[in-house]
Amino acid sequence: MRKFLPFLVLACSLAESASAAQKWDIQYRYRKVDATLTINDLVFPDEKRGIACGYTTDRNEKDKPLILVTSDGGQNWAETPVKETGIALFFLDSSNGWMVTDKGIWTTNESGRSWTKLKNAPGSMLRVWFLDRQHGFASGLQKRVFETLDGGETWKLLDILKDVTSDPLYTTFGEIAFSEGRGMISGWNIPPRRGGPDWMDPASAAKRPQVPHYGVLLETTDGGKKWVKSEASVFGEISRMSLTPQGVGLGLITFRDVFEYPSEVMKIDMRTGRSTRIYRRKDRAVTDVRLFAGATTAFLAAYEPSGPVFNSPIPGKVRVLTSQDMENWTEMTVDYRAVAHSAILAGPDEKHVWIATDTGMILKLVDE
Repeated sequence: MRKFLPFLVLACSLAESASAAQKWDIQYRYRKVDATLTINDLVFPDEKRGIACGYTTDRNEKDKPLILVTSDGGQNWAETPVKETGIALFFLDSSNGWMVTDKGIWTTNESGRSWTKLKNAPGSMLRVWFLDRQHGFASGLQKRVFETLDGGETWKLLDILKDVTSDPLYTTFGEIAFSEGRGMISGWNIPPRRGGPDWMDPASAAKRPQVPHYGVLLETTDGGKKWVKSEASVFGEISRMSLTPQGVGLGLITFRDVFEYPSEVMKIDMRTGRSTRIYRRKDRAVTDVRLFAGATTAFLAAYEPSGPVFNSPIPGKVRVLTSQDMENWTEMTVDYRAVAHSAILAGPDEKHVWIATDTGMILKLVDE
């Protein structure tokens, strides 16, 4: 009987693997026939409470800001009207959060059910991150990164910005990420160019030479007391980052126009500052990356481009990849109806994860 034992063990392992298989199901879908929903951001500070921000567009092309909130893990979503369209969200815990709009920054202590605008917050911001209820950062257009030490009552530009030599008119700081005092803020300088969107004339766009631009990264290891700057001539932008207490992070570089690849994902060693490319494919445009504290599972949210131009007006099928070693990636099963130009990952841990799309869908990771 001993010779059958390895086969029994293998059979049990396969059964456990099969039972552990997961997929992405559509949990919420905006269904009004006379309007569409664009979700700009999604957060799940715990496994029950979720908040999404965006806007609806009616048949007359009129936009209306909207917040979606859930307190039961996404089984039911309630619409909360707001005065300004949310661009990005950050939640410190299940109750306290901040929302960036193009006109300012709003805050909530009721899990997104009501919002109060910070009177002195800067406008034209894109991201916000708070280390606690008093200490936070906001980054955005015109080469600006602000810090507040009093919960948003006052804001001050970072001194390190004096060393950033690019033109403020075209310089954007577009992403912030922290983990246990270590933080990164990414920026880029891209002057405008002549001509319309590449999707209108892909053949001509393909003949245009690809020109690198100025990229900058601000880093801190002490919670923002001291920042250092690194800069380079690059082709893409670091549009998303996910950092962990394990000293490992993921960085998403996205490319504009007709480039050989729509995106590439980098593994960041936060202790040495080195980065290694771990994923890129011509038929997968990654739009978000996620690692979780204390876990080895990594997720990439992407869409399948519909043609040679990545940023066409036609949404592509949502694709999700996962890995345990950040070297070998497996495509997960995703509801065939899910299409998007952008897919955003959210969740408190690797077992409770959601995805929001700019086409008004929210998907949940479930067991097959």
